[in-house]
This record gives sequence, structure tokens and C-alpha cells, in this order.
Amino acid sequence: MSALVAQLFAVVRTPRRSAAVSLLMLVAAVAGCGQQKAPGGMGGFPPPEVTTLRVQPASFPVTFEYVGQTAGSKDAEVRARVTGIVEKRLYQEGTRVRAGQPLFQLDAKPFQTQVASAEAELMRAMAQKKQADREAARLRPLAERKAIGQKEADDAASVAEFAAASIKAAQAKLSEARLNLAYTRVVSPIDGLSSRAQQSEGSLANANTTLLTTVSQVDPIWVLFNVSDTVQLRLNKAVADGRLLLPTNNAFDVSLTLSDGSTFPRSGRINFTDSRVDPQTGSYEMRAEIANTDSALKPGQFVRVVLKGAQRQGALAVPQVAVLEGPQGKFVYVLGKDKDGKDIAVARPVVVGEWSESEGRNVWLIDSGLAAGDRVIIDGVARIMMPNSPVRVSEPGAPTDAPGSRPGLVAPAADAAAK
Repeated sequence: MSALVAQLFAVVRTPRRSAAVSLLMLVAAVAGCGQQKAPGGMGGFPPPEVTTLRVQPASFPVTFEYVGQTAGSKDAEVRARVTGIVEKRLYQEGTRVRAGQPLFQLDAKPFQTQVASAEAELMRAMAQKKQADREAARLRPLAERKAIGQKEADDAASVAEFAAASIKAAQAKLSEARLNLAYTRVVSPIDGLSSRAQQSEGSLANANTTLLTTVSQVDPIWVLFNVSDTVQLRLNKAVADGRLLLPTNNAFDVSLTLSDGSTFPRSGRINFTDSRVDPQTGSYEMRAEIANTDSALKPGQFVRVVLKGAQRQGALAVPQVAVLEGPQGKFVYVLGKDKDGKDIAVARPVVVGEWSESEGRNVWLIDSGLAAGDRVIIDGVARIMMPNSPVRVSEPGAPTDAPGSRPGLVAPAADAAAK
């Protein structure tokens, strides 16, 4: 090697063309020296050290994730039931309100006048009734003594009956007037969380049409999400084939992942599944119910709905770090042999299914591409330069980041022992 270095310095003093040729020959010689020290690897480097796992079929818990949106379990639109001018807002916007709590006050003076008019009409009807009763009482004995004709007595009795009916009509009008007067005080129909006022003081509120505000019951709160018909058909086929076990009556454990990535501390249950598919979206709606006593969730939030409780039967799984993405899709490296019987990394295309969790680490469930007993490279994948490259499998007990023994996965030490 020292002789080569001396020749390299000598080349500098030679003519330009001959120096270039000599320099290329010396570089090749130096590279040849390096290759002689580390035979068997790519480009003269030693084979990378890898760790493998022997996959075996087992049952794995699987989760399903969907995009959902929160909604109040009761959403009441507060509208004026009589037409009038909004005089005052009686609540603090965005706060919790009780059923029957006044929210708005409409101008009550026109309705007070109507009540007074209805009371006067009732008094007049009652006075007419008394007069008619006295007249009927005076004419009844005269008719019995034949002093007057029977028709006169009968007419007087009919007038008294008409007066009684007039009293009932006046009482009904008074009740209506009082009810309309009460409607000028707009109250909350339910307990819940109030929204902002849609109408300010001085605005005209039309009966049964003008929206004043909205009250949402947020405990419990509902989470609406849609499941694609294509996904559901795939799940149904997996259930029919015995590859998937779902909870009875959709008794999933429902958890929520919030927009900042945190998990909501309380879980819930599915309380509604639509029986028809929406023709516009090709999906059907599901709804979960979550306890929300502290109002931490607000209506309209977007969340990720995580359904837990399903089991994949007889599935093969590999750690997610072992699954790579290539031009033709996802693949893994499995341990193979070259013609000389040496270990190489063979690229195997795979079709992945759901995610699962084993011993706190995420794994891919493999739908196709692997067979029971295949040895999948899970550690050292980044050091593999290309498919069919030589590799060196770490010995049992060597330090590794690979997971320990888990259902459906054989630990590295046991894998090497099985080999």
C-alpha cells in the first residue's frame, strides 16, 4: 500500500495525459486492496447485519378508524312563537342554560293590550249572560200561567244559552291573549349549551320563522361518522370467511382522537346504525354516544373515531417498520438463499390489511404475500442496498431493537433456534 502511495506522488510529476491514465490505474488498485479485505458484500462492503422474525398465524385485535363530527344529542332551534320586536337578550351567549330559562324578551305592550281587550270582552259577555238569565227567569212563570206565549219564554232561554256560549268564547280569547303575552318571553326548551344570538335588540322576530339561537344538549354528545359501502362489503366477506370476528350488535368500544392527536379520556358505544346506504356518498351513517359531563367536546368538532373490539383470526402480521413502499406497492424483505446457499434479502410484494397492536407496537396484518414460517427481516432493513443482496443474520442473544415474543410472531432468538 505504501508503494502505491509513492507511485501516486510520482504520477504528479509525469505529463498530463500519461498521469491521468496512471492515476486511474492506481485508484483501481487501491479499490482492489479494499475489496480483498472484506469479501462477500456489495461493492466490497461486508454484508449488513439483520434480524428476522418467523411469522405464524394467530388472532390479533384490529381497530377501524373513521372521520367523524360531534353533534349535540339534542339540538333545539329557539324561535319566537309570536311576532314582535326583540327588546332584550336575557342570557350569556355560549353558556349552559336550563330548560325554561328565559333567553329573549320581546316587546310585550301590544299583547298586554290584547289581554286587556279580551278581559273586557269577557266581562261584557258575563253581563249579557246575567241579563239573559234574569229575563228567562221572569218569563218562565208567566209562560207556565199562560199569561204569555210559550215562544217568548223559549226565546228568552235561548238568549241565555247564547250568552253562556259568548262567555266561553271570550274566555278562550283571553287565554289566547295571555298565552301570546307569555310567548313574548322566549325560553329554552331543553337543558344544554347555548349558541350566539342570531338577532340583536331592535330586530323584528316573525312568529315560528325567525331563528333566535340554538341550544345543544352536549351530555351525552353524539359523534356521527360514515362507513363506505365498499369497506362494509369487504368486512362482511371477511366475517363470512371466518377471518374476522366482530362484536355482537356492534358493541364496539369507541374512542376518539382529537385534532391535536390526543385521545379523549372517555370512551363510548355505538347507538345507531343506518339501515340504508346514502346514494350520493355510497356510505351509511353510524352514530356513537360519548359521556361529556364537563362539556370538553363541543358540537361540530372533527375527530377520528376508533372502533375497538374486532379480532382477526389466523392472521399473519409484521412490524410496521418492516413494510416498505416501492414503485409496485408495498413489500417486505424475507430471508432467502442464493445459489451458493448464502443468506440474501428477497423482496416480497405484500397486500396489507388493518393495523393492530402487539406489546405496545404497531403491526401490519398481511392479507396476502406471506406464508406461515416465512422469515421477515425487521431490523437492518435500511442497510439493504437492493433486493437479493447478501445479509448476515444476527446470532441469538445479540443486541437488537426487535420486539420480544408476541402472538403470531416468533422472537429473534427462537427464530434462530428454529433455523
